[in-house]
Amino acid sequence: MALIKSISGIRGTIGGKVGEGLSPLDIVKFTAAYGTWLKQQHPQQPKVVVGRDARISGVMVQNIVVSTLQSLGIDVIDVGLSTTPTVEMAVVFEQASGGIILTASHNPKEWNALKLLNNKGEFISAADGQLILDIADQSDFNFVSVNQLGKHIINTTALDQHLQAILDYSLVDINAIKTKKFKIVVDAINSSGAFAIPKLLKALGINDVEVLNSEMHGNFAHNPEPLPQHLNEICNEVVKQKADLGIVVDPDVDRLCFICEDGSLFGEEYTLVAIADYILKYKKGNTVSNMSSTKALKDITIKHGGIYTPSAVGEVNVVNKMKATNAVIGGEGNGGIIVPDLHYGRDALIGIALFLSHLAKENKTAKQLRNTYPDYFISKNKIDLENGFDINKIFEHIKSKYKKYPTNTEDGLKIEFENDWVHLRTSNTEPIIRIYSESNFEHTAQNIAIKMMQDIKEAL
Repeated sequence: MALIKSISGIRGTIGGKVGEGLSPLDIVKFTAAYGTWLKQQHPQQPKVVVGRDARISGVMVQNIVVSTLQSLGIDVIDVGLSTTPTVEMAVVFEQASGGIILTASHNPKEWNALKLLNNKGEFISAADGQLILDIADQSDFNFVSVNQLGKHIINTTALDQHLQAILDYSLVDINAIKTKKFKIVVDAINSSGAFAIPKLLKALGINDVEVLNSEMHGNFAHNPEPLPQHLNEICNEVVKQKADLGIVVDPDVDRLCFICEDGSLFGEEYTLVAIADYILKYKKGNTVSNMSSTKALKDITIKHGGIYTPSAVGEVNVVNKMKATNAVIGGEGNGGIIVPDLHYGRDALIGIALFLSHLAKENKTAKQLRNTYPDYFISKNKIDLENGFDINKIFEHIKSKYKKYPTNTEDGLKIEFENDWVHLRTSNTEPIIRIYSESNFEHTAQNIAIKMMQDIKEAL
């Protein structure tokens, strides 16, 4: 069993002893801590938007969260089965004090999480997250009397409002998309994408849609992280159906990747690159991605006359850097797209609409479009950690070994070689060290990663 407490939320496996997994008592404690903090920020009848993905534990966790918030005197706007970006936008639409998204994102089915939002529909800051963790540790909660219980309000229009905002976005070209009469295959991974993506595609004028893994029961048909080794089914189906494109999302629909018409991967890293290329053609400005993302975004940004800035890994860090640099597009190399003049959150739905607009107006196939971008290769690896290891000592050992190369320690350790880079960092969600390396050549990227894993083992 695992329970990971971080500044952005609480993530854990369902079951086990209190404090060792995401047990009902842990759900109550951390929900009550968030509600207590929220009442301090918004003393006049706060209200919270709550939504979930289709995980097996989703309804159970949601019932506990809703009841806990009500017992604090907080009104709950319940959007039910939803997507992460829809909940984020609903906070703004409802003028709510905050929001809680119940999803463990790309983690397997035994996981769930409470992701915490502020009144802007954005992930809470590090400082606020620490305050909530401190309140949880103290467990000094003040529940209200029966006459002061919060209301439970059902909202069935949140997705419609979200989709309308996407359709109204200036760079979403519905007419161009309709004209192409795309045939699309979607892998909905038995979660919220099964209803959200077809509804979006229909609104964009696309009627020829095949949805794989469309039953929303949360018993995921394959590992839900949209990595190449998990996508054989849709790659084969795109070819079999003679489709123009395959669309893949994670269970809460904030990560996005595409499959080309020949069944090859467009590349998760290149989701942001392609959409940034499209946006920068019409809207000059700067870009941001986390430092584990491909340098192709920097190349595209420079081509369009903008400035690229890397950030620490994590959506809140990307958002903060985007605000600081007035970026017009940003995100993460895991297929997370952030379009700031829609909202500051990763959103696969606006990503789909913008990518299809780009594809239609370029009058290329997905494969032809992919071939217009630089060909870099990222090797993504990880090493499991046991308790007691000193991460700082490991990184200092490696930094000393490669001291002649430029380094960045804003988030773990990134080393810049002549044309390549490697980024080492501990995960916010798992007890591991992630090793990401990039090169013009696939074998070089892999060799860099292998060498770094040997160096880590040597340091251990």
